[in-house]
Amino acid sequence: MYPILFQFGSFTISSFGVMMVIAFLLGNYLLRKDVVAEGYDPIIAEDITFRAAIGGILGAKLYYLIENIPTGQAADNINGLINIIAGIFTLNGERIAFGIQNFGAGLVFLGGLVGGIGAVSWYIYRKKLNWFKIADLSAPFLVLGHGIGRIGCFLVGDDYGIPSNLPWACAFPKGLPPTNIPVHPTQLYEMSAYFIIFFYLRYRKQNQSFPGEIIFEYLFLGGFARFMVEFIRTNTKYAFDLSGAQYLSILMMVIGAYQLWKLRKSINSPVETVS
Repeated sequence: MYPILFQFGSFTISSFGVMMVIAFLLGNYLLRKDVVAEGYDPIIAEDITFRAAIGGILGAKLYYLIENIPTGQAADNINGLINIIAGIFTLNGERIAFGIQNFGAGLVFLGGLVGGIGAVSWYIYRKKLNWFKIADLSAPFLVLGHGIGRIGCFLVGDDYGIPSNLPWACAFPKGLPPTNIPVHPTQLYEMSAYFIIFFYLRYRKQNQSFPGEIIFEYLFLGGFARFMVEFIRTNTKYAFDLSGAQYLSILMMVIGAYQLWKLRKSINSPVETVS
């Protein structure tokens, strides 16, 4: 475990933060190449990455706050959240930095997904761009960023699974929360699944059948991967012994499958002619 990579006095650089930066920079670099190849202005890639980052962080934190209201942990993070939102609207970099510093722990990817897609969708609407085309371009890099983020989770000892006696089980004595019992490294399971999905979506993009196919395949496959991993995670279970993340994963799969069926049906339907 390497939760802190560098420390200069009271200033620390966490491994999770570094992984997030790598995810956004790499995603932006690759998205920029694809955006240019499709004939768009390359500045669109920067705009999308910035909005996905801000919307994703806010969405991930809001989900965490809502999820932890019963535990009382939510109040510790609200001040940081208010400062980040105020800093964004006033373009005050110092206030954003202060908010992040006092944001506390706790980010939930599914909330980040909703926040990121929402922020990017608003940008697409304002710029009058084609939502399906931009979403298809962005989808592979969403899942790539998620996979890289899970490396950060592993390094800080967060989001691990239930106890296990498998040879690759890991203990996280300085984790969040700490455990000396070997557990499933579910962060690495998810990382592997998302990298596989990334390469699959990149391949599918070269053989795309209709607009929207890539983004909705991402929703279905990403939802399925998270749904399966949750069975060996330690999250709170609700009705039918499923976690909150599993219910959101089911929603992702349903939306993805339905939209794929609907779009494929519209493509295959014969066009009516007027005589």
